[in-house]
Amino acid sequence: MLGPADVRELAGRLGVRPTKQRGQNFVIDANTVRRIVRAAEVRPDDVVVEVGPGLGSLTLGLLEAVDRVTAVEIDPLLAQHLPTTVAARMPERADRFALVHADAMTVTELPGPAPTALVANLPYNVAVPVLLHMLETFPSIERTLVMVQSEVADRLAAQPGNKVYGVPSVKAQWYAQVKRAGAIGRNVFWPAPNVDSGLVSLIRRDEPLKTTAARVDVFAVIDAAFAQRRKTLRAALAGWAGGAAAAEEALSAAGVDHRLRGEALTVEQFAAIAEHKPSSASPTAPRSAAQS
Repeated sequence: MLGPADVRELAGRLGVRPTKQRGQNFVIDANTVRRIVRAAEVRPDDVVVEVGPGLGSLTLGLLEAVDRVTAVEIDPLLAQHLPTTVAARMPERADRFALVHADAMTVTELPGPAPTALVANLPYNVAVPVLLHMLETFPSIERTLVMVQSEVADRLAAQPGNKVYGVPSVKAQWYAQVKRAGAIGRNVFWPAPNVDSGLVSLIRRDEPLKTTAARVDVFAVIDAAFAQRRKTLRAALAGWAGGAAAAEEALSAAGVDHRLRGEALTVEQFAAIAEHKPSSASPTAPRSAAQS
């Protein structure tokens, strides 16, 4: 495990200067790392993908608990030196570690066995798109535990009717059962962020959502519903449907009250609306999960 002195010494030796642009806040508390690993409920046979490993604090904690870890790091300096840190700190597990130097938003394949879990301290500025991209790209991921900004954690885990329920909430629920898994203070990071953090657990659905609509079409309805979240669904979905009357017709066919707002609907209801997309509606352009 890396403690505060270890992290600062390692960063100084490598010439690493955390940048806000990449949301780099390194965990310096070993007990927090152990807590994250426990909350992730990873097993000895798990293959874990970690996004943004930084200097390796969480990486080392995961390697103690799982079969293998594949880390995806965009920073060239950090990517270059992380394998050396693993080899020096845990030589007996070095062959169980792989490093992919890439932007997690563009990764479409990983070396070795397919990942069964995702555990990551996600950069605040790209947390949601990275999470959605990974869940869409790697359907073998059964369990996810991410640390994100506290407000983002609230939005991801929100349920219909909650004032922060929105696009991230619904799209995450397309893939998984989502819940808050704890709060993390600021003093366990270096440098300390200006916001608190939260842990979010996602357990992938045993069976995909039952719908005849494609994910891209369901996500288009979600986007439209929340683009003007104060409007009723009849008005908010007018652009998507090709007019307010067409939107009301699609909502009626889906069994959804056109007077409701998007924040009241479950992901199943959004899927039902997508199934009744009017033929007059403009076609939905294919988009990545992250863009959606």
